[in-house]
Amino acid sequence: MDKFDSIYIAGHTGLVGSALVRLLTKEGYTNLVCRDSSQLDLTNQSAVEDFFKKEHPSYVFLAAAKVGGIKANSELPAEFITRNLQIQTNIIHSAWKYGVKKLIFPSCCCVYPYLSPQPMRVGYLLTGPFEPTNEAFAAAKIAGMIMCQSYFRQYGCRFISCIGANLYGPNDDLDLAGSHFLPAIIQKFHQAKIDKCPNAQLWGTGSARRELLHVDDFAQALVFLMDKYNSFEFINVGTDEDYSIKEIALMVKQVVGYEGDLIFDTSKPDGMPRKALDSAILRGLGWKPEINLVDGIAQVYEDIKNRLSS
Repeated sequence: MDKFDSIYIAGHTGLVGSALVRLLTKEGYTNLVCRDSSQLDLTNQSAVEDFFKKEHPSYVFLAAAKVGGIKANSELPAEFITRNLQIQTNIIHSAWKYGVKKLIFPSCCCVYPYLSPQPMRVGYLLTGPFEPTNEAFAAAKIAGMIMCQSYFRQYGCRFISCIGANLYGPNDDLDLAGSHFLPAIIQKFHQAKIDKCPNAQLWGTGSARRELLHVDDFAQALVFLMDKYNSFEFINVGTDEDYSIKEIALMVKQVVGYEGDLIFDTSKPDGMPRKALDSAILRGLGWKPEINLVDGIAQVYEDIKNRLSS
């Protein structure tokens, strides 16, 4: 990408999209094209086509998606599969129709089978069923990945897909009914500290293992892949480190400064037993993450405190 190329960031107000805006602006890209949902309904095919026909972006980061944690995915499966399929299909097809030079579609590690061998390699995709609580979302994301691959194979479009580890960072959703697990844990400990509660309760057994990737590192990886990667083969983006939910919770507890007890509600689901990515291919290309988990959690805690007090 050149500094003056037209670059469309779909979903620029979300976790991944806002990280891309921060990074590309810092690096001197001057022609970022962004539309919020009030300006462009990405589920509306004709509206998306009109946008691409008018703007003709050269590059597209397809970061727009309906996302959430276990609770939201369990309760709203129809919304998760329908909205994500609509957004992906509309953008990918219009990108082909109006001559986008390159598109990158960030997917997530929930596309791997529920009991996938670990660490997860792209060869394990579609070798078993999805984790039941988020199968609708996972099905939509794998469909978007295969759609990019299909346009690459049939039309020669440089539409690529990558699979990210569990993401966290500033500007994440703070709605406890639909948020990812890390901001939910941070908020629970923060509120328990303020209320002087003797304990804080979290879902599951605490034994499930997760690989957490700071969204600023993920944005760096997306730009790296946009510039360096030209294969329709899917590629993992991770840290090569994973922790149990209990270990992560104890890190958060220390960062927040909460001194009460940690209790797990074992009647609630854990999700996948482990989600760790094999990112050897990306490492071989020369990319690696920079933000360690404790520092990242501290940064997110400051962001959450600022947003809750505003």
